[in-house]
Amino acid sequence: MARAGLTAERVTEAAADLADAIGFENVTVSAVARSFGVRDASLYSHVKNLQDLRERVTLLAAGEVADRIAAAVAGRSGKEAMTAFANAYRAYALAHPGRYAAYQTPLDPAVAARSAAYVRNVELTYAMLRAYDLDEPHLTDAGRLLRSTFHGYVTLELNGGFSHSREVRASWDSALDGLHFLLQHWPGRPSD
Repeated sequence: MARAGLTAERVTEAAADLADAIGFENVTVSAVARSFGVRDASLYSHVKNLQDLRERVTLLAAGEVADRIAAAVAGRSGKEAMTAFANAYRAYALAHPGRYAAYQTPLDPAVAARSAAYVRNVELTYAMLRAYDLDEPHLTDAGRLLRSTFHGYVTLELNGGFSHSREVRASWDSALDGLHFLLQHWPGRPSD
């Protein structure tokens, strides 16, 4: 019988909070059970196993990222939208390092395809990039460039990888200016 008050959503949220506190790679069913003051077996009515729990955290994080980006880019286009998108992405990663690590965890392609949050993240990226008059395959290439740039930057930032005296935010802003310029002058882009 399920312990009163426990739900799959509460267990997932607790695991996500724990990921932010101790790192996604350290989240276990036992650690989450301890956070509720219950035995591991009490959670198995709500999650199948550790893989299911971590997958749920990954999907939760994907939804949170999509919500933040959607709110940030609403009513914006071009550089303003790209900057808002990037800043929302970075802010989420810095505020929720464990959830962010979960969001970067590869999912089974079938699971990702069924996830409204994952689909929404792709749609938000493509919608923002269309203001740069890009079509396929350039949309995919530009999306990959942005994701790898944003991810690389925040991963280095989270790991203390920027030790130069220049303020990290100033370098971030310069990088966004450079990305905007590149998107405006994308190689092979349709002519005006």
